[in-house]
Amino acid sequence: MEFKDYYKVLGVERGASEDEIKKAFRKLARKHHPDVNKAADAAARMQDLNEAYDVLRDPEKRAAYDRVGQGMRGGQEFRPPPDWDAGFEFSGAPEGAGFGDHSDFFETLFGAARRARGHAAAGGRSTRGEDHHAKIVIPLEDAFHGATRGLSLRAPELDASGHVVLRERELQVKIPKGIRAGQQIRLSGQGSAGPRGEPAGDLYLEVEFEPHPRFRVDGRDLYVTLRVAPWEAALGASVPLRTPDGELQMSVPPGAQGGRKLRL
Repeated sequence: MEFKDYYKVLGVERGASEDEIKKAFRKLARKHHPDVNKAADAAARMQDLNEAYDVLRDPEKRAAYDRVGQGMRGGQEFRPPPDWDAGFEFSGAPEGAGFGDHSDFFETLFGAARRARGHAAAGGRSTRGEDHHAKIVIPLEDAFHGATRGLSLRAPELDASGHVVLRERELQVKIPKGIRAGQQIRLSGQGSAGPRGEPAGDLYLEVEFEPHPRFRVDGRDLYVTLRVAPWEAALGASVPLRTPDGELQMSVPPGAQGGRKLRL
């Protein structure tokens, strides 16, 4: 999972005041709201802004985020340490919610913490079961189109005598279209059973891609080597290019040199 730098999302310094954070959010929200901005990534950008504002405007969440994010930079591989949120109380939902689901990063930090505290508040000493983490390796095409895959998993469970045993489980996992390597898929209630009949924890599957014979993945981008004849590079041409979504025509400009990158 990638660390999200919420300060960078809002374009403010780590020591920014509450008023500075509010002004930055409102300015960027006016610019990127999907009703105004028709760019394809406007909704995703708005989701990031809402998450960042929800965390940084709340003193408890901001303090917890600052603690767990010490020394981290946006995009770095990240996994929160156990009990990172001890001593904090989180509540509420992101302001302006409705621009897509929360990111895996937000859910891992504040979604699970909110759910656990909700159970505790409702039942006194209520405790959710433990969350489990695993990796799932998928073909690139599954991430491009979306898919449902069967998964065999050996997971610890308590038997009738209270001993921990490993049992094989078969799960159906829905791969969302557009998921990236390092992101997580959450399977609600597929973690350890809760004590005394309390709700089970969740299972988080971190996505990895199988090596692909044609494409190289870098974040949201795909790279492929396009082979053209010398005269096509010299004079320019329209050449076929196979993509995960089918064959397209790629325009090669006159005078193209080897190693030049063309964007589609």
